[in-house]
Order: sequence, then C-alpha cells, then structure tokens
Amino acid sequence: MHIYIMMLERVASRYAPSRALSFDLVHVFAALQRIGNKGITSRNALCSGLVLGEGTVKTLVKHLKMHGLIKTSNRGTKMTAKGKGVYEGLLSAIPAEMSLPRCSVSLSRFNYAVLVREFGFAVGLGIEQRDAAIKMGATGATTLLFKDNKFVMPASSSNDSLKKEQKVRRMLVEKLNPRDGDVIIIGSSDSNEKTAELGAKNAALLTIFSREKPHH
Repeated sequence: MHIYIMMLERVASRYAPSRALSFDLVHVFAALQRIGNKGITSRNALCSGLVLGEGTVKTLVKHLKMHGLIKTSNRGTKMTAKGKGVYEGLLSAIPAEMSLPRCSVSLSRFNYAVLVREFGFAVGLGIEQRDAAIKMGATGATTLLFKDNKFVMPASSSNDSLKKEQKVRRMLVEKLNPRDGDVIIIGSSDSNEKTAELGAKNAALLTIFSREKPHH
C-alpha cells in the first residue's frame, strides 16, 4: 500500500523551482478516482469534482501525466495501465464511500463516509483524522471502528455509537460492507458535500500513510 501512497506524494510534490502547489495528496487520489470511474473525463469535470480552479487542475493533470498515470487527448483525460494499477491498489484499502444524512455521529449539514479496510489498528483517538479533514476545509471528522458487528468510537472500545441510529447503521452496513477491523471516517462540512468528501478522504489517506502494517 505504501508504494501507492508514495506515488500520490510524488505527484503532489513540486519539481524545482516551481511555485508552491495548490493541490494536495487527496486531490491526486480524487482525480484518479474520477478518471477511473468515468473512463474518460474533462478538465471541467475535474475542476468541479475537486473544487479546484482551472489553473490548479491544469498543473495537477500535468503532474499526473509526468508520472505516467494518465494520458490526454482532445476527448479528455484517461488512465494509463500504470495509473490503473495505482488506482486499483488504493481502492483495495479505500473500497467504498457514500454520502450520509445528518445524525448523532456526523457533525454538520453535509456528511460523507469513507471506509478504510483493515486499518483499525492505525487509529489513535481520531484526532489526527479530524485535523486532516479540517485541513481540507471540512468542519471535522468522526472516526468509527467496526468491531464485533458494532460501530465504536476509538476511545470507547465497546459502546455501539449507532445503537439509537438504526437507519444510519443499516445504510453504512449495506453500502460500505464493513468487516471487523475496518475504519469508517465521516467527514462533515457546513458548506457542501464535496468538502465533506475531500475531508473524509484526506483523513483516510492519512490513516493509511501514518501507520503502515508492519509486514508491508
């Protein structure tokens, strides 16, 4: 998994002596997701999907191309075989996501949940995840661990946080299909769903990057 995150980092790094970049690791991941899901996508679609300006997306596309992850034509941007490999590698760790209604574990009007497969061991108290979401403009993030068929807060190892939220619980189980040891990160935003989504994804990438499994 580390090599895929390292690739995102390389794409999100500036090459001398260019100006500081206005995009982050999470934008590279979200761009690969959009291109991967659509097969071929336009620069405009990337702008609106990533909440980035045209100039920033142009630079992001250039970096993705430089690293051989995408190719561009008049029809738009599409994935190369190398890009597909990186994208599929990342999806094995972040396989499912969904928008979520407001509930007791979500913080704002717009909420977005991302599943991180088997990385429960990598979560402390959820503060790092919250900070990673805030960095993207989100209000914050709620981190839940899936243990013994329950959604629990990292600090309390046994209380089911969604005991009184059966509808939300059912949605998460059906859409995200969590297994024991998985993490669910819910990004929240007062302004729009895309910010909540980027916040959750940034927290998910941080979770993977900060604590790689020892045997990887």
